[in-house]
Amino acid sequence: MERDKTYKLKGVTKKLTASQSPKRTNRRPISDTKSSSRKKITGRKAKGKKISPWIVAGIVALFGIFFVFPYLFNENNSETGDIVPEGAYQFCLDISHHNSSDIAWDSLAVVIDQDRRTRRNIEDGKEIKKISTVIIKATEGTRMKDKKFDEFWEKAADAPIRRGAYHFFRTSTDPSEQADNYIGTVKLRHSDFPPVLDLEVMHKGCTRKELNDKALIWLKKVEKHYGRKPVVYTPDSYAKDILSDEIKYHYPIWVAHYGVAAPNYKDWKMWQFTDKAVVHGIKGKVDLSVVR
Repeated sequence: MERDKTYKLKGVTKKLTASQSPKRTNRRPISDTKSSSRKKITGRKAKGKKISPWIVAGIVALFGIFFVFPYLFNENNSETGDIVPEGAYQFCLDISHHNSSDIAWDSLAVVIDQDRRTRRNIEDGKEIKKISTVIIKATEGTRMKDKKFDEFWEKAADAPIRRGAYHFFRTSTDPSEQADNYIGTVKLRHSDFPPVLDLEVMHKGCTRKELNDKALIWLKKVEKHYGRKPVVYTPDSYAKDILSDEIKYHYPIWVAHYGVAAPNYKDWKMWQFTDKAVVHGIKGKVDLSVVR
């Protein structure tokens, strides 16, 4: 899902003082003799050794080997991603404005090779599993709407998949207003995936109780509006140690835990096992989950 990164850049501009400005001089032009001498030196330099065409060709070839060919190789759908967990699961993809708009919505598939790694190329697959659900970032905080939500939401409506929408929760802002932001943005059909709350960050000074209390306000208001229980997406450590029993008991939990055979939290309904999968039908590395 989302991760925040804030960068600060401090610049210093130094102006050139008047005392440092270049001075004009009234020197006489260089004599013809010196000028002639300078021309001769320049002429000798011009007659120096030229770079061999073979050296130029070698440099171009090396550039192609190390930079161009790998790019073409990946573009030809031979990219490899992370290992897929064993099990009879369905697959869920979640996307936001960080992902490419170049998506083949009608042919999204997880291609699994003999080593159980995801592959881009259909021909490399030992198993091929269709993506059953795509969950799209809709909103964040009280005002923000993902800039690609409308585009993705509309295109997913005509695809042979189940679509869903998630809200990135900010503990530093009013939870009821955050629920209103989501409700005002997302119009769910009966066949769509239930609402999703992305709960993975706490502002400085926020307590465990405050996070759970605020999250419950969002969850209850959204549940009342849509008449459906939202799903809570959260890191495995949050599910195990931070979320209250009330949230874990009443709402399905979608955990994120990478590079493990199984999450530590056992009662998960969905498990995001990687953020480095490759999926046939969408460019780049993506978040991929399995669904029980």
